[in-house]
Amino acid sequence: MATLGLVHNSPMLAPIFNEIAARVMPDVRILHFVDESTIKNTIAAGHLEKATMRRVIQLVGSTFDAGCDATLVTCSSIGPAVDMAALLYDQPVLRVDRGMAGKAVATGTRIGVVATLNTTLAPTAELVRRVAAEQGRAIELVEHLCEGAFDAVMAGDGATHDRIVGAALTDAMRDVDVIVLAQASMARVVTALPEGAVKVPVLSSPELGMEQALKALQGLAK
Repeated sequence: MATLGLVHNSPMLAPIFNEIAARVMPDVRILHFVDESTIKNTIAAGHLEKATMRRVIQLVGSTFDAGCDATLVTCSSIGPAVDMAALLYDQPVLRVDRGMAGKAVATGTRIGVVATLNTTLAPTAELVRRVAAEQGRAIELVEHLCEGAFDAVMAGDGATHDRIVGAALTDAMRDVDVIVLAQASMARVVTALPEGAVKVPVLSSPELGMEQALKALQGLAK
């Protein structure tokens, strides 16, 4: 049985990925590794620090020490550290947002990227640009930071978070071909909007990231 390691910045993510794993890869053993410092220190600093990058690389190494065949890191804010870890280990090390970026580039040329944190918006937008360049596709990015949404949800005001994000999806993203959600936590807002409120595809990373991880595991089995 193949084993997939999932590196999270919050224990709240484990149930979300367990549900996806049960559907997408029921025969794969899942091990969760949680370190909240990676996101909290990044938010506090306003950028991804070298110390956090080293911590991410160590976390990835610990998944392989525990017997994982591949590792998926589920936080987009620390994406550059995941790219570095991928160079240092022989086993597959995956960014959760890579599959989402690939699908966005394949779907349209004017791509909207929505986030509630600038520390997540910047690396997600950069990843979409890089994937487009790798595929030789010309794109235009429309980046939007949902000001106040993150502070609201951290204060326990989920309704305000959802209202701000919902407004971004229906107004700021009106003229794009596809919308990328930089944080998986924003996906619930899409399902709560009235039917037809968003006219274009909206992509979220967990499901696409797990599909990418399954392909990596299947590649190892060949």
